[in-house]
Amino acid sequence: MTVELNPYLAFRNEARQAMEFYHSVLGGELRVATFADFGMSDVEQDRDKVVHAMLRTDDGLVVMASDTPSGIEWSPRGGDSIALSGDDESRLRGFWEGLAAGGQIREPLATAPWGDTFGMLTDRFGVNWMVSISAAGPGAG
Repeated sequence: MTVELNPYLAFRNEARQAMEFYHSVLGGELRVATFADFGMSDVEQDRDKVVHAMLRTDDGLVVMASDTPSGIEWSPRGGDSIALSGDDESRLRGFWEGLAAGGQIREPLATAPWGDTFGMLTDRFGVNWMVSISAAGPGAG
């Protein structure tokens, strides 16, 4: 068995919408379960909230998320970012464009001082993303 490090995003009420958005951008398979699916909530307003969602892409990327029940304190995320990197320029630019839709570009995707193409954005759900496209390109040795 391998070991994976996966981002797990906490939302108040938007986990389903966010994960469906990431699914539309990144592709792959999305699984979503609610608190009601597991009989885990006696609070009506929490029954349809997401207890666990997992997106696994064909590239091997994994993003997970859940909603926070109404009885638990939640605060918006801070300065954390999810980083996407590699040498598949067209694929990474496609991810960038998809994630930027409805979001805010904090640093445009451009050539960075170290030679890679790099940019930062905050998507429409408040999640920070960094995209880095290797200057070496595919097949560089």
